[in-house]
Amino acid sequence: MAPLALFLGCVIPNRYPGIEMATRLCLAKLDIDCTDLPGASCCPAPGVFRSFDSPTWLAVAGRNLTLGEDMQRDLLTICNGCFGSLADANHTLKENDELREKTNGFLGEIDRQFKGTIDVRHIAEFLYSDIGTGKIKEAVEKTLGLKVAVHYGCHLIKPSRDRGLGSFERPRFFDELVEATGCMSVEYSDKMECCGAGGGMRSGHKERSLAMAEHKLSKIKEAGVDCIVNACPFCHMQLDAGQQEIEKAFGKDYSTPVLHYSQLLGLALGFPPEMLGIHLNVVQNKEFAEKIKVVMEDN
Repeated sequence: MAPLALFLGCVIPNRYPGIEMATRLCLAKLDIDCTDLPGASCCPAPGVFRSFDSPTWLAVAGRNLTLGEDMQRDLLTICNGCFGSLADANHTLKENDELREKTNGFLGEIDRQFKGTIDVRHIAEFLYSDIGTGKIKEAVEKTLGLKVAVHYGCHLIKPSRDRGLGSFERPRFFDELVEATGCMSVEYSDKMECCGAGGGMRSGHKERSLAMAEHKLSKIKEAGVDCIVNACPFCHMQLDAGQQEIEKAFGKDYSTPVLHYSQLLGLALGFPPEMLGIHLNVVQNKEFAEKIKVVMEDN
């Protein structure tokens, strides 16, 4: 197992620091060799930079990759967008000699050079492939027993030819990670739909973006789950803070708690909700909070 450097991205430090704390606690509890990545910048956001200015995207992403190369550590992302941007840039620069030479021309101006010596990992993919659901089950101290709606998000599984994570239409690895905590992954209609945040939708077409999220939340509500679990802070913000915005825009109140997988895993590993920043999420549901309280006290 290669040593890792934690790439935090932008949304987590600025909007959901609880996800960062939950991730650090889980990594330490599972004895995973992961340290900080000093000097990291935005990944940059794939839906914007790559679409409008590919050379800048490759240069900025390439610089982040060289930071990991200097440390001889693979980058561990806890965001689908960061994973998509950095993994795609890493793949492009490794495979395309012309783009690598051009990008290194830019990086040379700041005394950096992309060498292609590391990989980019996503926490869900890493935990499933390198740690395994068996080891996670062994580490569980609190069997949660929650009914969960799993949200994969887009960049985690697409483009499927580069991800190597099986079917992008009916993936199972994230569901299995959730079930390893003692929860039930509940199937629901349009499970693989986008949350509506990415590609500039949330900032450029807000009403349409919220309509997409509202549709997904309606299907999740119909499934009768206790919470939604994702592995991306941008999806997390759309489905969490977005519920407040949806209530204002469309008059619909879903009150469905949203957890990053690190927060769900942290609960199963025995950490109290306050340490995992669950109280910092926008959607607060008294019934859900009571269920968690009972689980933490009874197990």
